Amino acid sequence: MTKPIYVLNGPNLNLLGSREPDVYGKETLEDIRALCERKAAALGLSVDFRQSNHEGELVAWIQEARLDADGMIVNAGALTHTSIAMLDALLACPVPSVEVHLTNIFKREPFRHQSYISKGVKGMICGFGSLSYELAIEALAATIDASKSG
Repeated sequence: MTKPIYVLNGPNLNLLGSREPDVYGKETLEDIRALCERKAAALGLSVDFRQSNHEGELVAWIQEARLDADGMIVNAGALTHTSIAMLDALLACPVPSVEVHLTNIFKREPFRHQSYISKGVKGMICGFGSLSYELAIEALAATIDASKSG
């Protein structure tokens, strides 16, 4: 039995669909949850989908993933650009992880170009809206398969 992929979402992502839909789209976080669950199931995986507006709770979940997850997707929202605590937790977490953003952070305001958490993840996918999550699940599925067969 495989462990789930944790899908962790940071501050304000609970407002998707109503928060700046011209920037973030009209899909809600629940829509993205359903998309992730379908994609993971198609690949023989499951997801544990969570959202918090609190940095400490996200750090605790990353620490929990060390033992309870096979992989992790992290959309840290604005904490991407400020959280050394999340970076430290990711660096201490041996499971493969992917940083995800709905928008292309490099085409936005200059302060969004810096990601503190990038050094703690295997890779980053950004700019494809909710498809970014699907692509991250595919990447994790391939990474998990390779680690189990190698």
